[in-house]
Amino acid sequence: MKVIILCGGTGTRLKEETEYKPKPMVYIGDKPIIWHIMKIYAHYGFNEFILALGYKADYIKDFFLNQKAFTSDFTLETKEHHAAYHLKNRSEIDDFKITFVDTGLDTLPGERILRCKNYVPKNDKYFMVTYGDGVANLNIKKVLEFHKKQKTTGTITGVHPRTKFGLVKVDNSNRVTGFVEKPVLSDWVNGGFMVFNRSFFNYLRPGELEHVAFKRLIEEKQLSIFKHDGFWFAIDTYKELEDLNKIWRSASAPWKLWQQKRKSL
Repeated sequence: MKVIILCGGTGTRLKEETEYKPKPMVYIGDKPIIWHIMKIYAHYGFNEFILALGYKADYIKDFFLNQKAFTSDFTLETKEHHAAYHLKNRSEIDDFKITFVDTGLDTLPGERILRCKNYVPKNDKYFMVTYGDGVANLNIKKVLEFHKKQKTTGTITGVHPRTKFGLVKVDNSNRVTGFVEKPVLSDWVNGGFMVFNRSFFNYLRPGELEHVAFKRLIEEKQLSIFKHDGFWFAIDTYKELEDLNKIWRSASAPWKLWQQKRKSL
């Protein structure tokens, strides 16, 4: 099953990083966040990706095209430019099959998905879509099973957002009783990690956001939500990038599923 990752936006609110690189290439630890997202999917057996590229697409292509050199010892003969890679010494080898699709510099996300249509085989009943800036300790197989059970055209993963502001607690006499620093809200937002029937392409239009297509699904009662109460974190600002790196450096990053035992599947 193909997984489309939306990688084409400019990430203007993270300009400290995205002035020089696309947002999916901001680093968490020693790897870009897009790699972390792909590892989550691959952990559950979904390793065929379609990258919907746009802004600074060459940066993403270069990373994956040269990953063998970045992750291996090798001997280079400079006169003939012949390189011999010592692959047995690689500490980790990713098993990804990636299709790179140039979906345009200023294309909106809905059209980016539509421009990937030709790379989703016609006999594939389902495909997945996610954004290139968020991670979660989410069981992708359970999302797919839920989608099939719901029998709707689309399923989004609902997550609880964390407010960027501290909340003030007040009693009936309008006295402040305390502060809650950036609590997790009880509401739901679309956290990405979506599953669609192939017929979803019929709901997409050039020049539109993906949310317009979602509204068309809603009108026909064809959009479901898989509720995820676990860890989810998306990067929108430099502060959030720093916070996610702090979590990565902690004893256990919740989305590091690929280092758990296979029996968790």
